[in-house]
Amino acid sequence: MELAGQKHTNINPNTGKVFYYKDNPETKKAENALQMYVDGKYVSKSHPLHKPGSYKGFTDAAFSSLQNYELAKQGQVYVLVNPAFPGWCKIGMAVDAEDRLKQYQTSSPYRDYELIKAYDTDDRRTAEKTAHELLAQSHERKGEWFYIQHPVATEILDGHFNENS
Repeated sequence: MELAGQKHTNINPNTGKVFYYKDNPETKKAENALQMYVDGKYVSKSHPLHKPGSYKGFTDAAFSSLQNYELAKQGQVYVLVNPAFPGWCKIGMAVDAEDRLKQYQTSSPYRDYELIKAYDTDDRRTAEKTAHELLAQSHERKGEWFYIQHPVATEILDGHFNENS
């Protein structure tokens, strides 16, 4: 069906059949423009930092959407270790602990930080503060690092987070 040298745009060139509306290139383009990907993985629109686009990590997404990052409360409290600091565990918070781990790896030539456990929480800042207070009652602390074996740290935090979930 040609009119004045133009082809009918509702015909799929691969099949020769009329496009189903979801297969329409314009529809796909509009749909893809609303999606978010972090490190190649799809991120749901319900995620607190959702912003259409493709990003290397949540930090890139957060800085491009700093207001959402500041307002978002959900996230994780995590326990991580590094063999360069025997006996020490870091207790931190992040929107996504795996993404945060990747950031730590860039500072280590051995890429030897290990995420031991992450706890999902509705308010990561408050949960991190509580976790720090719990561990500081009985263990040496330097900032977010605690002199504690990670099985002991996770046992204490499991008790708290499982009790409050």
